[in-house]
Amino acid sequence: MNLMTTRDFKVFLEPDATTADMSCLSFHSGCYSQGKTVPEALANIREAIDLCLEDMESRGEEIPDPNNVLIGSVVVTR
Repeated sequence: MNLMTTRDFKVFLEPDATTADMSCLSFHSGCYSQGKTVPEALANIREAIDLCLEDMESRGEEIPDPNNVLIGSVVVTR
């Protein structure tokens, strides 16, 4: 019996004039993607996360806990 687990991975979005670059902060080895639009970039990073998880599971690696990612900001005034 294979139980499905839902995980809410945090992603970082950096749009510019031509692409939207995405990275998933939970994967130390890197999980990146991009798209021409934000919805396309989100679909692509979802696929990249699935592939990273599949690779980790096939090697018996522990899946990262997405709740261990802290999101914050730093304000700098110059």
